[in-house]
Amino acid sequence: MDLTKQKILVTGADGFIGSHLVEGLLDKGCQARESGDMTRIRQTSVSCPQIRAFVHYNSFNSWGWLDTFPKEKLDKIDVFAGDIRDPNGVRKAMQGMDVVFHLAALIAIPFSYHSPDSYVDTNIKGTLNVLQAARDTGCKRVLITSTSEVYGTAQYVPIDERHPFQGQSPYSATKIGADRIGESFYRSFNTPVTIVRPFNTYGPRQSARAVIPTVITQLLAGATEIKLGSIHPTRDFNYVQDTVDGFMAIAETQAAIGEEINIASQQEISIGQLAREIIDQINPSARIVSDDIRMRPEKSEVERLLGSNEKIRRLTGWQPEYTLEQGIRETIAWFRDEENLRRYKWNLYNV
Repeated sequence: MDLTKQKILVTGADGFIGSHLVEGLLDKGCQARESGDMTRIRQTSVSCPQIRAFVHYNSFNSWGWLDTFPKEKLDKIDVFAGDIRDPNGVRKAMQGMDVVFHLAALIAIPFSYHSPDSYVDTNIKGTLNVLQAARDTGCKRVLITSTSEVYGTAQYVPIDERHPFQGQSPYSATKIGADRIGESFYRSFNTPVTIVRPFNTYGPRQSARAVIPTVITQLLAGATEIKLGSIHPTRDFNYVQDTVDGFMAIAETQAAIGEEINIASQQEISIGQLAREIIDQINPSARIVSDDIRMRPEKSEVERLLGSNEKIRRLTGWQPEYTLEQGIRETIAWFRDEENLRRYKWNLYNV
């Protein structure tokens, strides 16, 4: 499938990965088509945007990270404000769409301990709304965003797509549920679903709920004691551009329909080693201190994640372009911009 010839919806486009995916699609050439019939927030009579960006409706009329886009990029997309939990709004957003990248979700693990109901409503019901709308509208491709957290602590490595699932947090349990709803629509109704499973993505715009922005923002604010939770678990990190390239490669591959596909670097690093790498790039004299409030419950902590990327390489030819050192350098450079850094409350624990 040639994405440049498709009408594309990105849910969660206001978020970290979603905003980068919108940019990636624009860079790929998914832009405007000539049309005299278009209804959108910024209406014109000459072109119809090829990309519709679904953002979370709010009273501030904030479009999240899309608000940081230059006007020339915003003019090439159709911004649709709604709520993924609302089936009517989702169905309206999906009218006329050929491909949907479904990224809208609640993702913070600590907050899922506090408010699991909202995760069920957003992650499971929201995904069901997308699938029902895709079935009703005849969408050609539906990419459901999963997470490596569905695997729980690795029972073997590298973790391939046949690895057992284990819900070690309410967040991961709801993502398992969303994945299985997606599978059921493929098997029951032949809905062209692919479950895309990124391992830990990082880069510019990531929330400070994630470890890499947590370390970077503390260091750039001048802290010499970097507060972290457990530092012994290992993770498999993807720079956000590699994750975006993986999404697009999967969408363009017909053989990916009905499949679950990891996006993984197939490299692992402990949180402690990762923090030390960032510290060495910013302030080598800083040290790591343990903060009890940041610790996950013992049985909920995922101790090891190391993903296999054999399947995505075989099906699409994708491979990561960024080393961890390169990606960290790019991420630090973005955070050094004071306009970016001031968006983050570095001195608070972001749940």
